[in-house]
Amino acid sequence: MASAAASASSMLCLSLQNPTKTLHFSIKTHSFHFLKPHLPAFRRYSAGVTPISPLRGFSCNCSSTNTTHYEFSDGSSEVELRLQLGGQDVLSAKDIFVDVDGTSLTVKIQQAGSIITLIDTNSLFEKIKPAETIWYIDDDQLVISLKKQDPNLKWPDIMESWESLSAGSMQLLKGTSIYIVGDSTEINQKVARELAVALGYTPLVTKELLETFAKQTVDSWVLAKGSDSVAEAESAILESLSCHVRAVVATLGGSHGAAGRTDKWRHLYSGFSIWLSQTEATDEDSAKEEARRHIEDGNVGYTNADVVVKLQGWDADHAKSVAQASLSALKRLILSDKKLPGKKSLYIRLGCRGDWPNIKPPGWDPSTATDAPPPATLQN
Repeated sequence: MASAAASASSMLCLSLQNPTKTLHFSIKTHSFHFLKPHLPAFRRYSAGVTPISPLRGFSCNCSSTNTTHYEFSDGSSEVELRLQLGGQDVLSAKDIFVDVDGTSLTVKIQQAGSIITLIDTNSLFEKIKPAETIWYIDDDQLVISLKKQDPNLKWPDIMESWESLSAGSMQLLKGTSIYIVGDSTEINQKVARELAVALGYTPLVTKELLETFAKQTVDSWVLAKGSDSVAEAESAILESLSCHVRAVVATLGGSHGAAGRTDKWRHLYSGFSIWLSQTEATDEDSAKEEARRHIEDGNVGYTNADVVVKLQGWDADHAKSVAQASLSALKRLILSDKKLPGKKSLYIRLGCRGDWPNIKPPGWDPSTATDAPPPATLQN
């Protein structure tokens, strides 16, 4: 079931400007590869890869003058931005330049023969309808009205940033828990901590719970009884946590944990899962090929997780950047199907039987199912 869902997924390519690290992430309905500025976007269909128009960036690549201030408000179907023009010698509307597309906004003014940028961002919080943009001068303010493509989505701010994503994700998640899974226990814990603080969720770490229960470290447990024993124990913990809401759970990384085994995912499906994985890809083409290969090979992370975030190298100082990429991906995932949080809730109420994403009627017995996935282990 999960493999079928992954094979039907579409893929997009964006860029993330980061001075020291390269990030990649994907989700079931969209895949994002953060490699270098201004990458071409592509969409994956069953017939192959077809280029589409480029998307300009993920991070808040925005700039403004030091004296620029703005006021922001969100109406039912549009957002309004008021930029202060006080002290700027703007003679008329012909001295103002406003350029928008679906996700970007640039505002410049001409003053004494020079062009001054008031704001330049390629990361609006969500998509707008460029053709319906209205702007005018009101005393010493430039007022810009942007029509939202999704009138039901509340914008915390004009731009997508760590702060706006943290505030805006609450309305989308609706209390659904998040599971951080992937290759490294340390990375899982660092990113989970950032997400928990940002969302006001309860941080939980399965490694700490396991070691408290066993009164020994996970490493010594693996040496004494093997990784299968640890995975079974973590699976039991995940079962007890599956009915919790508003929690960010950091799980064991690599092949030691439950997430490295396809048959242990039934309780991970109760929340939104984010698979964190390091990559050796050094350019756009190899990153695309790696993503396609993982999907086609049925890699546990790509076929089971809701979101995959791939990073080249690791530095704990960049945990917030990875967390921001994760929230951005979750936002896009949920906006593509706003019923997902409710569907997760239903899955929990029916007992986390392992029938995600095709939830069976009440009374379905997984032990008699003929389409249950075979056991699998983490692919390196």
